Amino acid sequence: MMGLERALIELLLNFVTLEQLNGFLRSPQHTATVVGCLIAVCGALLGSFLLLRGLSLTSDAISHTVLLGIVLAFLLMTGAGWEADTSSPWLILGAAAAGVGTVLLTESLQRSGLVRQDAALGLAFPLLFAIAVILVSRYVDDVHIDEDAVLVGEIGLAWANTNSHCFAHCEPLIITPEHPAAQATRQCVNCRELTISPRDERAEFVSVCGNCGVYSPAQAWGAGLLDEAPMLVFFPKSIAVMLVLTVLTVGFIAVFYKELKLTTFDAALAKSLGFHPGALSLALMALVSLVAVGAFDAVGSILVVAFFIIPPAAAYLLTDRLSGMLLLSPLIGGAGAFFGYDLARGLLFGIFPIEKGIAALNTVFGLSLREAWDSSISASMVLTMFLIFVLVWIFSPRYGLLALAVRRANSRRRFEHQVVLAHIHNHQGTPSHAIELRASTLHQHFRWTPQKMNRVMMRLRALGFVSLEAGSAILTPRGDAHVHAFRKHMLAVHNIPDIDSAQP
Repeated sequence: MMGLERALIELLLNFVTLEQLNGFLRSPQHTATVVGCLIAVCGALLGSFLLLRGLSLTSDAISHTVLLGIVLAFLLMTGAGWEADTSSPWLILGAAAAGVGTVLLTESLQRSGLVRQDAALGLAFPLLFAIAVILVSRYVDDVHIDEDAVLVGEIGLAWANTNSHCFAHCEPLIITPEHPAAQATRQCVNCRELTISPRDERAEFVSVCGNCGVYSPAQAWGAGLLDEAPMLVFFPKSIAVMLVLTVLTVGFIAVFYKELKLTTFDAALAKSLGFHPGALSLALMALVSLVAVGAFDAVGSILVVAFFIIPPAAAYLLTDRLSGMLLLSPLIGGAGAFFGYDLARGLLFGIFPIEKGIAALNTVFGLSLREAWDSSISASMVLTMFLIFVLVWIFSPRYGLLALAVRRANSRRRFEHQVVLAHIHNHQGTPSHAIELRASTLHQHFRWTPQKMNRVMMRLRALGFVSLEAGSAILTPRGDAHVHAFRKHMLAVHNIPDIDSAQP
């Protein structure tokens, strides 16, 4: 990973200066936004296939059970005397194995025929997650892999977890007792043995070097031991990890797009054509596991579920095409990450100050809500994505609540029009014409209110379908043509021969 980071830095230094790059990477907002967008892209792309396969909550299960793989890999590495940290590739592989194990255990329970898929998932992941929590609380509670860090996470601290890369003046500094910068200090040699204070008259001291040792360029500069600053770039670890996972996710979907599409919509057909839906599904779940563990430090295992589910769910309301869904869902997730940081600072979509909104509620309704806004950045990103989903849910051109309400109102109006037109057509020119089509009593034949009938008649007259003659409703030529066209359409839809227009 260090090599990748250095290669990225060298590439970026061709376009910006070292000071500009460090200024960008050392900004909590910039780092949080970049990491959040990368997580959103990975989660949205993979979550689109999970949503279409009906496996969205599998991401929830995997995001919890990867903790078991992390803990087991950590214990094995420390037991073998290896250095283990959360960025170790062995921990990532352990997390992926745990995710695949979750899927295998769920499928095994389901294939028994005694447990449904949702129940099998509900049995598998609490078991594995409970084991992980027990292992964390008993064996690794002295490191930062604890329940709170793994479950919650905080993307606002991603900028502080960095690797330093030196590009000039990179020699380490060795301080010896003879070095001009060496600082001599006294150390009590018998205080611990006699359990006495250094101020005791029996205390014996020796002179030692208080700052001797080997300093990296960054440590030496921070301690004020160098006259010339080294050229250092501090690169957040989360950016490199999530960038690798983003490239891996995009590459996997690009290479296996057709296979994923076929197995998602018709697994039986894919199997009959020689594909392996099971292997592809396991590969997909392994990638979900990798993304989940990569997002642990940033957003934790609970909030990462939102990055898998909310953007694809919003995109699903905007398009019926898989390609469109794969394009829209990362954009929605990225927008949630971008504006989520502003929400954590108290600005809704970077415009509306939330504190003023809370103050207005307190004033209007006499509430005593706390006006100061202090929110988790990760949670704010998730909340922003949900707000975007709500907006899409309401205003989606095809599947939004408003569009649905408009279509229902139009359907209701069309139905009312056709019922009235059919009634007029059936009774026009018959002996019952005067009774059935009298405008003042027409509403009684439909058991409508007079007001409703007046509204319907006004619309029909405005369309030129109906006119009033001698207090009775009659069809205009246009209305008669409309009724016949509608009749032919309905006969064709139901495959019924038109007897009236049949030739003798």
